[in-house]
Amino acid sequence: MKIRPLHDRVVIRREEKEEKSAGGIVLAATAREKPNKGEVIAVGPGKALDNGQVRALQVKVGDKVVFASYAGSQTLKDGDEEFIIMSESEILGVLE
Repeated sequence: MKIRPLHDRVVIRREEKEEKSAGGIVLAATAREKPNKGEVIAVGPGKALDNGQVRALQVKVGDKVVFASYAGSQTLKDGDEEFIIMSESEILGVLE
């Protein structure tokens, strides 16, 4: 999928969640919790400040990030992969 986010938006590929519980029970799709980790796939040019300058984003393509479970303004699907478009401010941290 080719998408170019605008402003301070980021496209994230959601990490796949384990389909079994700790006890080995297979969970139904509706019972699974959405993972809150993912990989940054694309970033916008940055946030426009009041003085007209553009502040570059702190995340870059390839970063593994953590975000709130229900973060993101838009969800896109491409086959089996799920992508989320969210503002950089919705990202809680970068995993190192």
